[in-house]
Amino acid sequence: MMLHKAIRESQHGDKIEIIATDPSTERDIDKFCEFLGHKLLKKEIEQGSFYYLVEKRDKNIIGA
Repeated sequence: MMLHKAIRESQHGDKIEIIATDPSTERDIDKFCEFLGHKLLKKEIEQGSFYYLVEKRDKNIIGA
């Protein structure tokens, strides 16, 4: 929910950092980016901590 809100409030090319402790985010963030066309720039998993860097992509912009 928080990622959806952050994406909605951002502009094409903005980067959003996500830090989580829930292991399900590993699956959810990947599918979120794949389904909505955003770019997962970084994914780090370290001792129960999950870090993601997502770049917003706007499908209405040519070359996005």
